[in-house]
Amino acid sequence: MFRARVHRNLSWISTNSSRTTTTHGQHYQYLQCSKLPTLYFQRSLPRLPIPLLEHSCNRFLEATRPLLSPEEHLETKEKVEQFRQGIGMELHAKLKNHDAENKHTSYISQPWFDMYLADRAPLPLNYNPLLVMKSDSRPEYQDQVVRATNLIISSLRFWRSLQSDLLEPEVYHMNAKKSDTASYRRWMKVAPKALATYASYAFKAFPLDMSQYSRLFGTSRIPRVGKDELVQSPNSKHILVMRRGHMYALNVLDSSGYIESPSVILGRLRAVLQLDADREAASVPLGVLTSGQRDEWAKSREQFVSNPKNADLLQNEVDAALFCVCLDGPEDGVFNEDRQEPLLKHLLAGKAHNRWFDKSISLLISADGTTAINFEHSWGDGVAVLRYFNELYKDTLQQPFVSTETVHTPAEGDCSNVRPINFEVDEATKAAVSEAYSKNASIVDSLDLNVLKYPHMNKPTCKQFGLSPDSIIQLSFQLAYRQAHNGYVGTYESCSTSAFRHGRTETMRPCTNATRDFCEAILSPERSKPSAGELRAMIDKCSKVHGQLTKEAAMGQGFDRHLFALRHTAQKEGIPLPDLYDTEAYRRINNNIISTSTLGSDALLAGSFGPVVRNGFGIGYSIQNDFAGAIVTTYKNQADGKVFIDSLESAFDKICAVIQQSGSQSKK
Repeated sequence: MFRARVHRNLSWISTNSSRTTTTHGQHYQYLQCSKLPTLYFQRSLPRLPIPLLEHSCNRFLEATRPLLSPEEHLETKEKVEQFRQGIGMELHAKLKNHDAENKHTSYISQPWFDMYLADRAPLPLNYNPLLVMKSDSRPEYQDQVVRATNLIISSLRFWRSLQSDLLEPEVYHMNAKKSDTASYRRWMKVAPKALATYASYAFKAFPLDMSQYSRLFGTSRIPRVGKDELVQSPNSKHILVMRRGHMYALNVLDSSGYIESPSVILGRLRAVLQLDADREAASVPLGVLTSGQRDEWAKSREQFVSNPKNADLLQNEVDAALFCVCLDGPEDGVFNEDRQEPLLKHLLAGKAHNRWFDKSISLLISADGTTAINFEHSWGDGVAVLRYFNELYKDTLQQPFVSTETVHTPAEGDCSNVRPINFEVDEATKAAVSEAYSKNASIVDSLDLNVLKYPHMNKPTCKQFGLSPDSIIQLSFQLAYRQAHNGYVGTYESCSTSAFRHGRTETMRPCTNATRDFCEAILSPERSKPSAGELRAMIDKCSKVHGQLTKEAAMGQGFDRHLFALRHTAQKEGIPLPDLYDTEAYRRINNNIISTSTLGSDALLAGSFGPVVRNGFGIGYSIQNDFAGAIVTTYKNQADGKVFIDSLESAFDKICAVIQQSGSQSKK
């Protein structure tokens, strides 16, 4: 029934007599037509609070305790107290004054941008994360070029809705059945705009900051020596398409800014494939340069754009593109459920010949239609990208505009709308590309990626036994590391602060005294091991502490960003770095051996990122209806991901056994 309706719509689109009406109508041009303007709540969002200095100091001490010996903890306590009563007070006052003078933003926004843009590390693995989308089970929509066309159209529908203020505002609903309703929207519409956020709170619906959304499309990170910059071209009408290292500018909006018809976009993509088939793979794939160390890329780019033709093409066709679409070939791999690692590793960092890592958004589409998003991280965080990712998946499933049966509009020879980007490459650029390729290949070769799917831990299990899914997963990471390495290390879990204007993220520290106590207890000799009931009580305590820390972080009451901002203030004011930042405690907790991130989404097949320190573990995880999953990245000879994965499976076994045994005992 659904499929037949889609094909009828396709036949209307492909007829000349109705094309203008159909493709220029709201149904095609816009993903959503919200009753509330997109930025309706932006003005009334509360400002991100600066925690009390005393609270941040106490939270820092508590978070570092599991990582320190009693003697080290006492030394740290003295340093923290000196900081709190001395230079910390001065820096806190300066930060508060600066925040009061910049009420349009948050105290962390600019320092966080500066941190990202000033780091000279390569983008792949270090910053650009990977989100892999679930495939379309219908073969007629999973074909690579068909999938690409539908993804492009849905992306443009999202972008047009955002630009026209028709995209639904981003709101976190505590109980969507009660608040995500027409009645809620009617009440919000009559609420004074300056108070709209607070009116929404009455429905237990929490509006989120949307200031990052404008950078989703038409944004590029430009390498500069010392510090990069972001440039935006929101009025562009083309996208960047990459195939075997070749680059093409492909028009997707007409002269009036309307999305071109599906058959036209499909035809233009097929024209790209035809052009690519008629020549060898790029001998000098310029995109490789975007994988390099940022100062090296900045110098190469500066030399490259000294040629006026190259400068024009790079600025107007590449940097200005709305987003990038990378069409990978069969040689780059396809998805295999039983052996996911090779493709995931390729999508995360790959050979870099068919990538432009500087674009805000890149759609990576494998030969079998497997789709992933690789995004440049400085401009924004997971909330904006995940919203786009979810809407993209939903739209392509519910109303795909082309299939393998669609007749495309031929575009061969249409050089005005399908433009091969042919740079003039000199010997210096050839050498730079060759060097960047070798360095990236060496880094990627040193990367290990291991996957675990554990079926006995899942959402229904957590619900049945009254467990917090995130707390249980994080506790399992601590137990896995303790089993494998006999210790505890700095652990990072990201928490969004988008409930505040220009909020970014806060760090949640999952390694706590409660998790340490549990790990020691469950690994103690059998004769002294606590009972299943006692261990379950310890699990509940871990969850309680974890929940409180998560709540504090989401409410802007963590300590990491506050201490980061105080350090940034000292550097900005030319004040010597306080002793606190030279302590062993500060070094250990910021040496994030275990770095974790999760995204709750029904559209997500897999998510991954690189380790943040050389001897660390980058752990992308999720808990689904039928399994708990983790993708662990490590560098060879620095950390052993396979050992960690095996230990994680053992940790899951132990925790599940406690849950099952304590549940059985409570029923007796």
